Formats: sequence, structure tokens, C-alpha cells
Amino acid sequence: MPKEPLLKLESISKSFGAVQALLDIDFELYPSEVLGLIGDNGAGKSTLIKVISGAHLADSGRIFFKGRRVSIRRPEDARSLGIETVYQDLSLFENSDIAQNLFAGREVTRRFCGMATLNKRRMHRECQKILDSLKIHIDSTHALVKGLSGGQRQSVAIGRAIAFSKEILILDEPTAALGVPEQMKVLKMVRDIRNEGYSIIIITHNLEHVFAVADRLHVLRQGKTAGKLKLLETSPEEVVKLITGADLVEKEHSD
Repeated sequence: MPKEPLLKLESISKSFGAVQALLDIDFELYPSEVLGLIGDNGAGKSTLIKVISGAHLADSGRIFFKGRRVSIRRPEDARSLGIETVYQDLSLFENSDIAQNLFAGREVTRRFCGMATLNKRRMHRECQKILDSLKIHIDSTHALVKGLSGGQRQSVAIGRAIAFSKEILILDEPTAALGVPEQMKVLKMVRDIRNEGYSIIIITHNLEHVFAVADRLHVLRQGKTAGKLKLLETSPEEVVKLITGADLVEKEHSD
């Protein structure tokens, strides 16, 4: 693994009133790796990815990208670095087609009689290329999102992020509410994207899934780092202990 992280956070803290959501978090993401960000509800996972994606501004700490200190104060700052996030709700437009969803907010236009108009043909053509590159099989880019399965919707949301991400993809519970066959397709897509050179942060409660795709784990508990682990050097049992704090109980008893 390269010594220099692609993304590095130092001493990141964030509170909401009296609630300390994150406290002194040090976090690293390396080039072309899948990092599983895990922890129980309220552990701080969502807050951390929102700091990385620009949805929340950290109260303190520093962020480095490719060794250079950067400021991520809003989502546009993260996107300018090549960081895209797919949240659990997907934020797709039900009554729009796949191509329209893929280019939502970043539509391709052309000049016609001095006016900017949508270049729908190019959008559908580029959309098909993106779907093909991700091995997403949908009959037509003209299909409306409301007619897609859960797995196909997740694929479209990931495709939209990949279309504009250059470096880092953040996936928030990408297999939640999917059937087993669609879960396997999404996990395969994660591996394929990593093999294309992207770095991926995946947030999930499903340890089986994270062990299937991740290279490393960053475990959070009550807003603090409970552990950083390489997949080949740990087990689900050890990870559960870190998530629940059972490791601390065992340590106290041994002492």
C-alpha cells in the first residue's frame, strides 16, 4: 500500500450543541482501495462522511488531499477534488429517465439560434457508455427511474457519481433494502470500480458485505476511532468487539 494517503484527516471534531458527534478523528484513505467505515448507530459515520463531502463543516481539524491541505466547506469543494457521495436515499428523480438522472444539475447543452438547449442525444449516448463501463444492464437509457428495481436504482445513482468523480466515491449503505442477488451485483460493482483506480469509502452495517469488498476498516464508536484494521489481519468477531466496546470490557477484566 502506498505510504502517502490520497485523503487524510487529522484531529477532526464536530459537535451539534451538547452532542459531540466526532472527537479527534484521524482518518486515511489510500489510492485504489476500499475502506469500510463501520460502527453502531450514532457512532459518527454519517457525520464523518458529511465532513468529507462538504455537507458539514468540522469544528476543528485539518484535511489533506494528495498531501496538500485543503478546505472542504461545501459540497462543491469536495466535487472539485473529485469526491462524490451516494447517500442512502439515492436522491433520484422518479419521473425522469436514466440519462436525465445521470446528468441532473450538470446537463449537457448546445447552442441553437443563440440559445442553450439540452443535448439529449449526447446525454443518452454518454449515459449508455457509463452504464456499459460499469456493466450495468438496463434495456434503455430512456427508462423512467420509477420503473427500475432497487438494485438498478442503486446502480444509476453510483453511475451518476462515477460520471463526475475523478478520485473518491463514498457509498452510504449501498446494499440496504436490496435482495440478495442485487446485493451481490452492487458488491461486484464496488470491486470493479476499485479495479478501475477509484478509492471507495463504504458505510454499511453488514459485516459480511464489508469483508467481501474492503481492504481496510475504520471502526467508530461514540464519535471516536475504536480501531483501524486490515481485513487480512482481523475477523468479524474482533470487529464486533470494537463496535460494541466488548474489547474494553475484556481489557478491564484482564487488568
